[in-house]
Amino acid sequence: MLAVAALYLVFMWVPTEANQGIVQRIFYFHVPSAWVAFLAFFVVFLGGVVYLWKHDPRWDVVAYSAAEIGVVFTTITLITGVVWAKPIWFVWWTWDARLTSTLVLWLMYVAYILVRAYSPASQAPAFGAILGILGFVDVPIVYFSVRWWRVQHPAPVIGGGPDAGLPGSMLLTLMVSLAAFTVLFALLLRLRYSLRQMEGEIEELKLGGGI
Repeated sequence: MLAVAALYLVFMWVPTEANQGIVQRIFYFHVPSAWVAFLAFFVVFLGGVVYLWKHDPRWDVVAYSAAEIGVVFTTITLITGVVWAKPIWFVWWTWDARLTSTLVLWLMYVAYILVRAYSPASQAPAFGAILGILGFVDVPIVYFSVRWWRVQHPAPVIGGGPDAGLPGSMLLTLMVSLAAFTVLFALLLRLRYSLRQMEGEIEELKLGGGI
């Protein structure tokens, strides 16, 4: 229901932005996708820290699952960003600090997934935890890049300074979209965690000769 409400608000209720036109509606998918990516990578960071501390494999599964989801939503963020940029900036891509640091973030967690997939099973969780923790350093760099450097990317509309802000209808639509994407992330994380748990049980049965 939350997703349906978000779609209704985005396409039927919220007014079209005066300067950018209908393409600005990508904003309601671009920003929540970025938020979910940040949230997912925070879960990877947290899972990695707890795994290295307690060596509890459940936290490793949480981190691995969140990393996969984070890469998906970072991909969505990049794609919606370039689609939005083309009619506004007249280019698909520009190497400003926000875009470049986001691409670096995506590459780091793609590397995380590759490390997890191709490292020896006994070492993959520790390698992944370390890489996941180090990769999270780029998240605040992405967020604060528009404050630290002169970039083409617009400043944040929430907490971005005295000239930042959204009209009430746009802010409500954004908040509902953020809520819908957050719930989607929680559901995907739960589902992926359950699947990885089952995959682990199947591997144990194979090793034990049960299959």
